Parts: sequence; C-alpha cells; structure tokens
Amino acid sequence: MRVIAGEAKGKPLVPAKDGGTRSATDRIRETLFAILDPRLEGARVLDLFAGAGTLGIEALSRGASDAVFVERGARALAALAHNLERTGLGPRATLSRADVLSFLAKASGPFDLVLCDPPFADTAVLTATLAHPGLRGVLASDALVVVRIHKKHRPALPAGARVVREREVGEETLMFLEYDAA
Repeated sequence: MRVIAGEAKGKPLVPAKDGGTRSATDRIRETLFAILDPRLEGARVLDLFAGAGTLGIEALSRGASDAVFVERGARALAALAHNLERTGLGPRATLSRADVLSFLAKASGPFDLVLCDPPFADTAVLTATLAHPGLRGVLASDALVVVRIHKKHRPALPAGARVVREREVGEETLMFLEYDAA
C-alpha cells in the first residue's frame, strides 16, 4: 500500500493491525480521487473512521490544506501517526482519538470534504453519523461528504442529504452526498 499521487507519491503506508479496519485499496483511491481532484486544492478535510489514514493522507498529498483524522482504535491511530510521519504530511494533520459520534457532538468546521469510511456491516452507526446534527454543523456551504460502503449495506439518508454521484468499484460503492444548508 502506498500514496498514489501528489507530493507524497510512492511513499509506503502501513495498515492498521487491529482487525477492525480495512484500508482503501489503490483501485478505490484511484477512482475516488479522480472524481475529487478538482475539489482538493486548499480543501479542509475531515476523515471519519480514519483507520490508518489512507484516504485523508491521499487528500493531503494531492493538495488539501489540512485534515482532521478521527479514529478511536489505538493500533489504527499508531499506524496513522506512523504514516503521517513517513509521508511528511504530519504538520498539516490533526489526530483525534474519539468515537465519531462523540467527536461530531463537539466538532467545529467548516470542512470542504468529509471522508466517511465506517465498518461495512454497521449501517446503524453510518446512518447515525450521516444524520448527526454535528456533521451538518461542520460542513462548508458547498461541502461534499463521501461515504465508502459495501454495496449490500446502504445507509438510510437523513432529510436534507442527497446523493449527487455514485460509483461502484467491485463490491464497494462510493456515495457522494451534499446536504442542504442548515
């Protein structure tokens, strides 16, 4: 696993060895960031359920100004910290060891891009995350929320959220959401 493009291109990344996370494959990241590329320069990124940080690190490498990584697992956070150091992107990153819903209850923004990559089978936590008032509260006016899911595990969308694009990659789906202004 490595950074695909940008200033940290080719730098190796270590996965989280906690058994509870799964890093985004090169194929998923290539598809995702080909779509996101026009939005990345100078973007503020929030990476929820960050794991080893592959999505947020890729965003930073491709021009995002800064990123906040939210992850509760100690091993995943250790891998994330290692990956940020290895890529030299650490100075533009903030790590938060927290449960995503607890983080959102206190978070402040605005963020231009939210990357949401929860455990695939836990549609309840994903649905709660997408409906959390704190999520809407941290979004910039033209923010995009990207959700990586297994195509069998679709979340219920809250009122005011709409899918603006969807892309299937193998067994996974990338959902691109926009929210109405609060």
